[in-house]
Amino acid sequence: MEIKWIEDFIALAQYQSFSRAAEFRNVTQSGFSRRIQSLEQWVGAELIDRSSFPPVLTPAGQLFREAADDVLSKLYDTRAIIRTEQRIGGKSLQIAAGHTIALNFLPAWLKQLAKHVGEIPARVVPTNVHDSILMLVNGNCELMFAYHHPELPLHLDPARYEHVTVGLDTLLPASRPNARSAPAYRLPGTAKQPLPHIAYTETSYFGRCVALLLGRAATKPLLRLHYESDMAAVLKELVMQGEGVAWLPKSAIARELADGELVPAGPSAWHLDVELRVYRDASNRSEFIDTLWQHLRAVAQDSR
Repeated sequence: MEIKWIEDFIALAQYQSFSRAAEFRNVTQSGFSRRIQSLEQWVGAELIDRSSFPPVLTPAGQLFREAADDVLSKLYDTRAIIRTEQRIGGKSLQIAAGHTIALNFLPAWLKQLAKHVGEIPARVVPTNVHDSILMLVNGNCELMFAYHHPELPLHLDPARYEHVTVGLDTLLPASRPNARSAPAYRLPGTAKQPLPHIAYTETSYFGRCVALLLGRAATKPLLRLHYESDMAAVLKELVMQGEGVAWLPKSAIARELADGELVPAGPSAWHLDVELRVYRDASNRSEFIDTLWQHLRAVAQDSR
């Protein structure tokens, strides 16, 4: 039994909708349903009455929810205590960020920030989008960095969680070049030779971005799944080895594009622009965080 199954169950109990709960949990509806079924198999009873609309908890589900709320509350409280004890003392920052952001954006951003506000001890926790959100919501970080697309918003209450746009990035299809410096794998591919696709997992944020892009493409690409991972760094390494084509954030391959080690596998119609945002909990009234936030807002305003 996995904790995420319990979190899925509580989300379903709150939303009373498989589709809305799945969207909140950043997972496909089919994957979400499988996880609820796995939980029911572990418990040994049906927890959801699927014959009603909206779906409601069965008596077993109501009993299980009471225990689930209590267990998760104790786990989260204990985790918060442990993480607080592990924090850097004094004026410092605990930052949650996606792996790509932590690797390709934050080092230069922190260096630039130090020029304006002085040296700040910072701990960066690379994680996925869902866990980053949990860290922010549970008060386990002061700042959370995440990508944003208007059609794939994060489910955060804007009245409580403020954001500032700190950058822009582009997901673009990349390939190793051939001897003529053209892409070895060029979109859209052919029915006879579909392109080997190095893909993100469907539940990852970039996986959802690529699905959005391909779903509205005027010409459907002809791809065959070759490898799959939820980390852009893994996809990049496989592309560098000539294993196929992958949509990669431009920030992660800027040097390789400049040096000609990688080339775009198609024109800009295959690109997807995304914002890079930093979020904070507005209820955190730390003078240090307030001052830092004012600086970030001013920088964002000046860059417009």
